[in-house]
Amino acid sequence: MKKVIIAMLILGGAFQASAQQEAMFTHYSFNTLGVNPGYAGSRNALTVTGLHRSQWVSFPGAPTTQTLTLHAPVFNEKVGLGLSFINDKIGPTKNTGIFVDFAYKIKVGDKGKLAFGLKGGLNVRGDELGTLTTIDDNDPNFQSNIQSQLLPNFGFGLYYSLPRFYAGISTPRLLENKFENNSTTGGTNLASEARHYYVIAGTIFDLTENGNLKLKPTTFFKVTAGAPIELDVTALFYYKDMIWAGPMFRTGDAVGVLAGVNLTDQFSLGYSFDWSFANSTGRYNAGSHELMLRYDFIFNNKAKIESPRYF
Repeated sequence: MKKVIIAMLILGGAFQASAQQEAMFTHYSFNTLGVNPGYAGSRNALTVTGLHRSQWVSFPGAPTTQTLTLHAPVFNEKVGLGLSFINDKIGPTKNTGIFVDFAYKIKVGDKGKLAFGLKGGLNVRGDELGTLTTIDDNDPNFQSNIQSQLLPNFGFGLYYSLPRFYAGISTPRLLENKFENNSTTGGTNLASEARHYYVIAGTIFDLTENGNLKLKPTTFFKVTAGAPIELDVTALFYYKDMIWAGPMFRTGDAVGVLAGVNLTDQFSLGYSFDWSFANSTGRYNAGSHELMLRYDFIFNNKAKIESPRYF
């Protein structure tokens, strides 16, 4: 296990450091499909996960993000399909995307699985310039909103899993598209997408002999051009596989806490709060909040899932 984690961190560190542009989530270990298509179908059920993040609450124009993912095994346990939606708003700018995920799994050893994932979809950016307050109320540059063209993108990922361990590496958007105004008057360049690389890993083990108390440490390693390498680390304590809580730390950015409950074997609810300490940002906002909902649909005995599932 240690060799796998060390090898993946070295591989991730080989990439150039980059500008963080993708939406971030404190519940990253519950949003795996959003960053790695190899995760599709890994829970052996139709899994639906919704996340809402309100970042830097009370700060004008602060980011708000919603994501919805659906995935399930199809045909057989070797193939998984998924669908990912994301809506990310920062100030007047809104990015929306929809992606299809495909994973093919092969058996590694007695209990291990290695999945090869592909992701493909479309992004669109909009700038609601009419919502901005300007010095000149009649400034023609801010009289109308701007919408970019619909841009295709694709990516890939590798996801290795055991019953109590997982690790993955991915780049969900390979193309560095330029968002340009789709107005007939000209193609003004609004922004460019930056390629991101992700490394994820996590495990869970018993802290007591009866298994009532467990620890699930996870990590999320992010690399992209023009920004410092970022590392998220979380340690969740599970009590009787029903209640969980624990701290998180994001390098150069934030500290926080997560808590949640498995209301049933199929339905999970989670909440997190994190406070940004970087560059005195925390002085000007009331922290960041997230809400997570996940449901595993089980249609018949053949689609039965192992309970509980930790990843």
